[in-house]
Amino acid sequence: MIFVNYKTYEEGTGQKALALAKILEDVARTSQVKIIPVVQTIDAEAIVSSVTLPIWIQHVDPVSYGAHTGWTLPEEVAKIGVAGVFLNHSEHKFNNFEALRNANQKAKSANLKTLIFAGDLEELKRICELNPTFVAYEPPELVGSTTASVIEAKSEIVSKAVEAARAAGIPLIVGAGIHSGNDVQKSLELGAVGVAVATDIVKAVDPRKELTDLVEGFK
Repeated sequence: MIFVNYKTYEEGTGQKALALAKILEDVARTSQVKIIPVVQTIDAEAIVSSVTLPIWIQHVDPVSYGAHTGWTLPEEVAKIGVAGVFLNHSEHKFNNFEALRNANQKAKSANLKTLIFAGDLEELKRICELNPTFVAYEPPELVGSTTASVIEAKSEIVSKAVEAARAAGIPLIVGAGIHSGNDVQKSLELGAVGVAVATDIVKAVDPRKELTDLVEGFK
């Protein structure tokens, strides 16, 4: 599977976000690879109603109904048809582990799948205790890289991350600098079930071409 993180890139916002989702849907249908757009909350409802792919968002907060100005409720996200949520991405870290635990619990109670990010092995092992749907190893220093991928720079740590996730019974996703079918193939060979990408697809001149290259890694 491929998670495509739209972040708040202009190329992944508004009508451009919807157009990209349709490209992802077409490539997923043709390749039979599961592709999941991870969109901005403000665009989620329109995209959910326009494509058949499972749509995720990039964050929810550990709150319920009440006086929480500017926060995102898991319950309301689920009501518009969102299927899952990223938590603890390096660009949106939780302030403490208890807040992360609560966000994961509230999201899962709202029937949202969760993918929690870890920047190193120790954090990953601790996150596995929370029993998210997926856990991701994504070293922050490689996030957004267009020259070096996690699988090229840290393959030994990816292998150890796979072992830790397997021991907890949680599928592992890898991310940071993923930009080729070869990156995907090597990630799968080491035991990951998929990858998380952003820049390589969302900011590409030809997203369809880049995504088609990535799905080759599943063959």
